[in-house]
Amino acid sequence: MPVIRLGEMIDKVEIGDTIEILATDPGVHHDIPAWCKVHGHKVIEIQENSDEIVILVEKIG
Repeated sequence: MPVIRLGEMIDKVEIGDTIEILATDPGVHHDIPAWCKVHGHKVIEIQENSDEIVILVEKIG
């Protein structure tokens, strides 16, 4: 679901804006960067806390 939600949100923000994704599925470590590469956006940061993963994605052109 995080990839689907990111796809929905990316259309609602301006170029240069950052989206914060919160997830518990470790698969996002691969899925979100792969999605960003295909769609031309940038993963700024990935942090893993004790119970969730936080990913920041910047909308590029």
